[in-house]
Amino acid sequence: MTRLSLIVDKTADWKAFYPTEDLRTAQQYLDEAGLEPQRVINLCHSYKYLSRGYYVSLLAEARGHKVIPSVKAMTDIAQPGIFGVFDEGLNRKLDSIAGSAQRLCWRVFFGESEDPALMDISRQLFERFTLPVLEVTFTRKSDWQLTGVKALGLNKLTEAQEAPFAQSLERFSKKLWRAPRSKRKYRYDMAILVNPTEPHAPSDKGALRKFEKAAKRQGMDVDFIQAGDYFRLAEYDALFIRETTNVNHHTYRFSRKAAHEGMVVMDDPDSILRCTNKIYLMDLIRQRHLPAPPSRVISHANQAMVKELGAELGFPMVLKIPDGSFSVGVVKVKDGDELKRTAAELLRQSAIILAQAFVPTDYDWRIGVLNGKAIYACRYFMAQGHWQIYNHAAAETKQQSGDSQTLPTHEVPRVVIRAALEVASAFGNGLYGVDLKQRGDEVFIIEVNDNPSIDNGIEDAWAGEGLYDTIMEEFRQRLDRR
Repeated sequence: MTRLSLIVDKTADWKAFYPTEDLRTAQQYLDEAGLEPQRVINLCHSYKYLSRGYYVSLLAEARGHKVIPSVKAMTDIAQPGIFGVFDEGLNRKLDSIAGSAQRLCWRVFFGESEDPALMDISRQLFERFTLPVLEVTFTRKSDWQLTGVKALGLNKLTEAQEAPFAQSLERFSKKLWRAPRSKRKYRYDMAILVNPTEPHAPSDKGALRKFEKAAKRQGMDVDFIQAGDYFRLAEYDALFIRETTNVNHHTYRFSRKAAHEGMVVMDDPDSILRCTNKIYLMDLIRQRHLPAPPSRVISHANQAMVKELGAELGFPMVLKIPDGSFSVGVVKVKDGDELKRTAAELLRQSAIILAQAFVPTDYDWRIGVLNGKAIYACRYFMAQGHWQIYNHAAAETKQQSGDSQTLPTHEVPRVVIRAALEVASAFGNGLYGVDLKQRGDEVFIIEVNDNPSIDNGIEDAWAGEGLYDTIMEEFRQRLDRR
């Protein structure tokens, strides 16, 4: 069982609170060998460089303990340049709270505020500056700006603040530093990021449970976390993202934070950055001379562009928003008028879009690639009466996606596997789903997806639980090497 350690400068700092066996002084913590797994909450008076509080967090990280605050958090709070300006939603909220006041100042205890109106802002601040007690100051200029963030020790709490601090600590401890639910001991802790309300999630409930079982067979305990659990990441050794990713999205922030914390993460931020943009893929394919449909970047929709594209790509052709997923933002146009009109509509959403020659096929190949190896292969057939796998315009009562067929990788044409592995190698060593079309002996790379779909009874139809074991074994091996 992982031990919880509440670290204070001296035991007298805790006199206002209930006695606990988890309490230790900074000196006691610094003096011990510290080999057993621990969750450390550092409540020292000061986190300044080379202070006692600084060394507690520094040695906690060196010992492999999970600690709040981290040394990085201590460093961030000392650099005013990172405070910055907040978004309009936050500005409007602070306007409604402040009234005519030009300055707001309050204290945040583990992401909570005594004022319910400030709870959401306090949580966001805690995600940004993960310290037990914060004193934050916002000043109204042209917009509200965070002009001060100060870390406080227990000695700075007023008598009235002791009770809300203790309540916040208790809630935080129960949520973050929880005791294992099972008597069985696991070597590693994994977080799987999911969104239960997502209509086209990368994995359904059945697949998620199979991932959980496979992880436990590899000695990893699993928690399913959601967007609101950003501050909990420091608890885990690995992060597996099973929510559709995007750069301008919390999934990317989760991935970046996990990578910064030294966790094993799939998919890593570089893979998300590269895979979610089709313009990057097109340029990479061109540089590496890989097989793909003829493509062209569009930044304007005038008659000259229409004439050039018609001659170059022919009709019908496909227009794509660079960061679309699950066939969203992908439109087939049949003539010049439709091209000009549709391009103008899509360019209002993105500064550049992609035009691509249309390659009609009955199905698309999806080759799952992990660390440079093909681990599954599927044929996704087009939705009934539609030219894509997904038909988002279809009524819910009708079939919105086509059938699928899963095959062992050794039965897939070598030219398909070879193209998938070659393009995936340019993206990294993560988990990718490479989409390809095949027409006779010709193969065309369509896109490379990070955290590809793995659903119960579809992608695992041939390998069964072995597919989940393969992915979780890769996590475990990377954790062992770390």
